[in-house]
Amino acid sequence: MGVNLRDIIPNECKIEISDLRVLARRVVALDAYNALYQFLAAIRQPDGTPLMDSKGRITSHLSGLFYRTINLVENGIKPVYVFDGKPPEIKKAEIEKRMMRREKAKVLAEKAYEEGRVEEAAKYAVQAIRLESYMVKDAKELLDAMGIPHVQAPEEGEAQAAYLTKKGVSWATASQDYDSLLFGSPRLVRNLTISGKRKLPGREVYVEIKPELIELDKLLKALGITYEQLIDVAILIGTDYNPDGVEGVGPKTALQLIKTYGSLDKALKYLPQAKFPEDPLKIKSYFLNPVVVDVSKLEWREPDKQKIVEILVKEHDFSMDRVENAIKRLEKAYKEFIRGSMASLDMWFKK
Repeated sequence: MGVNLRDIIPNECKIEISDLRVLARRVVALDAYNALYQFLAAIRQPDGTPLMDSKGRITSHLSGLFYRTINLVENGIKPVYVFDGKPPEIKKAEIEKRMMRREKAKVLAEKAYEEGRVEEAAKYAVQAIRLESYMVKDAKELLDAMGIPHVQAPEEGEAQAAYLTKKGVSWATASQDYDSLLFGSPRLVRNLTISGKRKLPGREVYVEIKPELIELDKLLKALGITYEQLIDVAILIGTDYNPDGVEGVGPKTALQLIKTYGSLDKALKYLPQAKFPEDPLKIKSYFLNPVVVDVSKLEWREPDKQKIVEILVKEHDFSMDRVENAIKRLEKAYKEFIRGSMASLDMWFKK
């Protein structure tokens, strides 16, 4: 879910990237779980059911990961996917809530399908999405075959991606959520894995979704607050570690409270209704000091055509023609953008 900062981010801080080649030659660290959930939600049959192979295994995530990643590389982007590890203990309450919501949605979807309410069933089916361990394993195997690096985070993937960007290993993080800003990422790219025309839920209306870039320094300057105060604002609104936030406090009110009182602990003295599943200062400390691993180098490799075909076509019944055509695109993009940029870098060091 993540924190909802949308209402307090000024328009001037959101740079629309109409041409993805603006990100050419850049390394972008993508929140893998966030991307896979987007693929599972968006890539579905007309009745709302996900794509499946002949053995009944869901393949929507593989389809999205394969074709969308190729699109990124064709635009010169060097992607690295960062996978979540074990959730931190302070996320326990939110995880339990998510499980309950999914189970409820699953029951409602099944009931709606039985009664022939297909459109309603499709809506609940999306809400019931669960990223299974086999899906994560399949995704990593496909990325390996494509020659795309991935990083296993010890805990939160967005924290690890933010760390890569702070350290300069990647240029930006990419996620639908704003949490990587709270973990200190200098740049966040939103809508990267879902850009293009998308149908609005429950309506026969399509909208054009374009990637946007948010830079942390510019955002803080526009809001007139510090990085730590941004975390304070988020905790008042509600984060994955205190999902309900403070009753009656929305984004704009939270921003005003922190600007008025200066810090979370001072603002809380004037909010007697505030209740948290965890000590709010402990939550703040986690954003400031998350558990991450050090990664100093990433490696992109030439795609393994045989392995890709084995995974997608032979194992999961993808179309051979479509996969082969996509592999040709990937191979061409690898030679043009990735191998070319590595060769240029090698020449630079030899001078």
